[in-house]
Amino acid sequence: MAKGYSFRICKGQFGKRGGHLKFIHYFFITVFCISLLALLFIDVIELWVTSLGMSKAIGPHGVVIPHSIPPIRSEEYLFMPSIHVCQRAKPYLIILVATAPQNRKARQAIRDTWGGEIQVRGHRVMTLFIVGQPFDPVIGKELIEESKERGDLIQGRFMDSYGNLTLKTLSMLGWARRFCPQAHYLAKVDDDVLFNPSALLQYLNLSFKTEENDLTELYLGRVQMKVEPNHNPASKHFMSENAYNDTFFPDYCSGTAYVLSQAALLKLSLAADAILLPRPLPPEDVFIGICAKRAGITPTHSPLFSGGPAVPYSRCCYQMMVSVHHTKPGDMVHYWKEVHSTAPCSWLGMRTSFGVCKIRALLGTLLGTDS
Repeated sequence: MAKGYSFRICKGQFGKRGGHLKFIHYFFITVFCISLLALLFIDVIELWVTSLGMSKAIGPHGVVIPHSIPPIRSEEYLFMPSIHVCQRAKPYLIILVATAPQNRKARQAIRDTWGGEIQVRGHRVMTLFIVGQPFDPVIGKELIEESKERGDLIQGRFMDSYGNLTLKTLSMLGWARRFCPQAHYLAKVDDDVLFNPSALLQYLNLSFKTEENDLTELYLGRVQMKVEPNHNPASKHFMSENAYNDTFFPDYCSGTAYVLSQAALLKLSLAADAILLPRPLPPEDVFIGICAKRAGITPTHSPLFSGGPAVPYSRCCYQMMVSVHHTKPGDMVHYWKEVHSTAPCSWLGMRTSFGVCKIRALLGTLLGTDS
């Protein structure tokens, strides 16, 4: 009888242990499935988290926006393509690249890669470069020759320096507003960015296609939130308290790459005309964010734009990304060829690779390696 009793005890203990093991088994399966879904839809998660942290739109504030377009003459630019360039090309998307006069290798790498794309997903795309006046007269002469040879340079009447990036952006907006009003979208891109017009147009078509698409006020990019003004005079990002005394800047898109619809371009540039520029000038992307807030335009975040953590290279990941910052000219040519010389990645391949890229970028930032 004692023998039978001990058998029942062992059986009961084994059953409990087996149930415990089964619970652990299902727990790990559940965690794995959730992790896999998070990896595949990490862009959706990022978009959701960002939307929770963004400031609420409060509409126009503080500035009366004029309703007429101030005249912008071609004489305000030292050189530029023909004033009829957009009338002839009729671009759906115009890409204006902010570049320094001495960065000729970067401009050529762009021309040899994404800047050479003129027909993308059934739409006309045109890429131009905007520069200021160089301090070195030799580089100035080289720019003139490059402009004559390539026909894709716009030079504004300001000295080209980091402190004048806001003037470069205002010059860019003014040129596009006056000479290229037929473009549906304007993309502002830095010359160290690997840009993907095809991924952008696909994203716009899937996410923002409406019957009244031209009326959509879209300001799209990687949204920066809760950025505090830098009041240190020694910093290159210095902004005086007299120029801006709020705790945080308005939400704005990273200046490395952002997109404006035609309606947003007009409204935002008119707001810029109505704002008295402080000295020293604010960072250009911050200033665009301030103008957007004054115009009542809320920035729209997209996980497909970089501008924060460095995004490590992966062929399938880069097929999905719209912009990748900190790309050297040689790497840009190499990546572009590799991404476009093989068959497109599958949906699962792109999703998985994109999720891994994002996680690696985040870990790189947390560990201070950015790799």
